[in-house]
Amino acid sequence: MAAAGVLATGSGQHRLPALSAHAVGLGLRLALVLVALGGLYGGPWVSVAPNRLLPGEAIDAAALFGGWAHAAALALCLFLGLGARDRSTEGLISARFALLLALLITVVILTGLSGLKLLGGRPASTRCMVGAGFWTFAGAVVLLLLDEARALRPGRLAALALWGVLALALSRRGGFFDALSIFVEYRARADLFHAAFVRHLALSFSALGLALAVSIPLGWAAFRYPRFRAAAEAGLSGIQVIPAVALFGLLVSLLSLTLGAWPGLRSLGLAAIGPTPALIGVAAYLALPLTRGVARGLGAADAAVIETAQGMGMPEARIVWEVRLPLGLPVFIAGLRVAAVQSIGLVTLGGLIGAGGFGALVFEGMAQFASDLIILGSAPIVAIAILTDLGLRALELRFARPLS
Repeated sequence: MAAAGVLATGSGQHRLPALSAHAVGLGLRLALVLVALGGLYGGPWVSVAPNRLLPGEAIDAAALFGGWAHAAALALCLFLGLGARDRSTEGLISARFALLLALLITVVILTGLSGLKLLGGRPASTRCMVGAGFWTFAGAVVLLLLDEARALRPGRLAALALWGVLALALSRRGGFFDALSIFVEYRARADLFHAAFVRHLALSFSALGLALAVSIPLGWAAFRYPRFRAAAEAGLSGIQVIPAVALFGLLVSLLSLTLGAWPGLRSLGLAAIGPTPALIGVAAYLALPLTRGVARGLGAADAAVIETAQGMGMPEARIVWEVRLPLGLPVFIAGLRVAAVQSIGLVTLGGLIGAGGFGALVFEGMAQFASDLIILGSAPIVAIAILTDLGLRALELRFARPLS
């Protein structure tokens, strides 16, 4: 007994102290700030090359910006200082967000102006390519912005984001970025880029709609019958472990055999290559989070609330529409949020099988070893996914707030 008491006391003495949410958040912000500083001082910011394929001469941010690079580092340190308080008001959070956004926009504009200066008097084929240091810095700052955005009200966040978009749009119209290689690629493929944008959105939301059409009845059955739920989740989880490229290839083969056996299906617009296998494949991946969201949302209502509704004589259909669905909306939207972001990313692989979208630009850039073309295709995908996630997150909080 004594030994047990000693062991219990000893184990209690060696227990790690619990970290508060503020401490964890501050640690993550510190890590991201260090990553941003590493990109600012440790990596090539731009490179000047004779053409789009040859490697160029790397230039770091300190050599490119001079004192402005140190000013950016001080702004990051100021951001950390503003976030040191345990409890932050919305005004302080807005100030931190505005500081980061202004820092990012300023650095982007300075990079564009520096490109114009570097290419002055050089041949037209010369390219100013944005390097790893810039992308490391920008990626870390964007993650910090997303972290701050979670604590802002949607209206204030939209106003600050609109200010940032307008600042970049005016700079673009002023020709500040014309020397950067990625904008050279954009001007050469502007029509293709706009068509890819529309195509990517259409494919993403069509796949999401197809998945919803399948997942809603599956989720209802999974909610009503627990045994069916286990079987459905096991089957849908099995799809998740199949690599997307392998699934798309399998669907191309199966559709070829199916259309060969029943040629009349081609009149419906079905084809073995193109959007058909991409839509089916992406929808198959989305079925799991959507089915889970429907089943868990229908079961989110407290048992006491359901018993009260039954005691009032409400039939099951009315309980579903007036109790289960309203109380489960935040859970539904959370599943939809996961699926929507997943759809935007997975549709990119449809470029491998002729579906189009931004995936076509990404894989064309890979085939040509053109890094700027790869970024031209992949950066909008990231932006669309982030905006979709933020929009559905705001909708989720909007429905959850009255319930809390």
